[in-house]
Amino acid sequence: MTEISSPRVARSRITVLGVQPDSRPFRIVEIDGDYVGTARSVTDVLQIAAAYGIVVHDLDDPDVVRWVGGDKFTWGPGPH
Repeated sequence: MTEISSPRVARSRITVLGVQPDSRPFRIVEIDGDYVGTARSVTDVLQIAAAYGIVVHDLDDPDVVRWVGGDKFTWGPGPH
């Protein structure tokens, strides 16, 4: 009998959504698909992750963090 295995579909534990307009722009942070807070910097993302027991060794590892609407350096509004 031949066993068919499906390819592994990785889902990041942490998702950082695009910049939200505000007097102090921020990004929404989700863990395992649930809203957990807002971040105004990479430090905020790391602190939120730690509060949920997640140690992030590499912010560029897509298995750990998914950046939507920019990368870890995107914290302000884009060009108009």
